[in-house]
Amino acid sequence: MESKRFVKNDCGFVCAHCGQAVEPLGYTSRNHCPFCLWSLHVDLNPGDRANPCGGLMEPVRVEPDPRKGYVIVHRCLRCGAIRRNRAAHEAKVQPDSLRLLIRLTAGLPDGD
Repeated sequence: MESKRFVKNDCGFVCAHCGQAVEPLGYTSRNHCPFCLWSLHVDLNPGDRANPCGGLMEPVRVEPDPRKGYVIVHRCLRCGAIRRNRAAHEAKVQPDSLRLLIRLTAGLPDGD
């Protein structure tokens, strides 16, 4: 049985969805844009960047989690995979958009 492994891969990037420059988070791998909350389907295991899909991952909802705070649920537009990612709304560097987190928690579309 293969165990999941977390690979810290905290690099800055330019968001493939909105084009904003995203800075490293500083304490873990940032895997989505803090401005639009979109992601890329690039990991098999967190941070490994080994998934060949590479599709855009749309944030479809946000769920409260008693242990992790808020969790963003993404759906890949290319292959349909669903992934859950911890929100970084309390980050010191480029925190996740609280407005978008609230809208997705309430089931509302982005509105932009």
